[in-house]
Amino acid sequence: MNINYTAQDQAFREEVRTFLQQELPTDIACKVKNDKYLDRSDYVTWNRILFDKGWSTPSWPQQYGGCTWSAIQKYIFEEECFLAGAPRIWPFGIGMVGPVIYTFGSEEQKARFLPGIRSGDVWWCQGFSEPNAGSDLASLNTRAVRDGDHYVVNGQKTWTTMGQYADWIFCLVRTDPEAKKQQGISFLVFDMKTPGITVRPVITADGAHEVNEVFFDNVRVPVDQRIGEENKGWDYAKFLLDHERTGIARVGAIKDRIAQLKAVATRETRQGQPLLCDPLFRLRLAELEVEFKAHELTNLRMLAGAGHGKVPGKIASVLKIRGSELVQKTEALMTEAVGIYALPFVPQARTDSWDGAPIGPDYAGSKAAVYLNSMKYSIFGGSNEIQKTIIAKELLTL
Repeated sequence: MNINYTAQDQAFREEVRTFLQQELPTDIACKVKNDKYLDRSDYVTWNRILFDKGWSTPSWPQQYGGCTWSAIQKYIFEEECFLAGAPRIWPFGIGMVGPVIYTFGSEEQKARFLPGIRSGDVWWCQGFSEPNAGSDLASLNTRAVRDGDHYVVNGQKTWTTMGQYADWIFCLVRTDPEAKKQQGISFLVFDMKTPGITVRPVITADGAHEVNEVFFDNVRVPVDQRIGEENKGWDYAKFLLDHERTGIARVGAIKDRIAQLKAVATRETRQGQPLLCDPLFRLRLAELEVEFKAHELTNLRMLAGAGHGKVPGKIASVLKIRGSELVQKTEALMTEAVGIYALPFVPQARTDSWDGAPIGPDYAGSKAAVYLNSMKYSIFGGSNEIQKTIIAKELLTL
């Protein structure tokens, strides 16, 4: 694989940098760089700016509004966005349900749903995990019973990220309880304002309201809001999860975080010297960078393959495992670097309304909360243990 960027790639990088310098709102970038909480309006504002530029769905096929970028240019775009402090593109619409709809949906469904996903005007959430069906997702129990031209949905979903903001949900439901568990599942989409839906917050370890429980009590969903065939939802879910796991590689985010870590280690001192001068810390940082470089090259190989029409396949599981581990390793080392300033855990310090006394330097106050939040990466998108099983079965079987 040729990993050298072409002159065209370098010119594209400059184009992206110029765009970010001119169009990325300073207040949003400051929130991202300082680990402040973002709300729905921040994500929607940035999505709209990208949409107006024609860059909100770069990975989609051109016929549905995608860009004609190469796989490497998509990588450059993601990397530069992270380095500039741009919010991530919220994945549930553009990165997850959108590809399912344009791949498996009807023409009517594409015309109905894809424009709002591209523009960011419609906020989506994911209804997959359940209290007793997380890692073993195929054991889900939420039922959808056919009643004329509707399904009647009853059950519960959990860990529904940002469900409190969502306009629509895409949901796996059991439509044939007699079939083998992977074969009796369908993929429905429906409005979160439909009668019978209740959303309750789940407060995470970092003090944030990021995830929710969602309850369905006789929720009526039109049959024409089923994507694809009845009882084929597991196939569509696997397709979606490959996209999600590749996104959890988070190469651009980790690269930016390592740069921040170096800056913190230069500012923070131990016994009168910058932390970066400490041999043990410097060794651990070097090990982290070496592991990250291997991860980055693996991601580039996957992208190069995608440029020749190859699907991510089970390499997505490899990227998911290493990406989540490196996020956690980076945040642990960052927390150690800020030292005692990580001890006062004050989640409110990550909000714009916080007016309390500073917790050490400006860059230090949010680090404990970010570290705690990073624990989720090895769980969502399919736990790392499940990903290792997938790799063992699919890649290591002789």
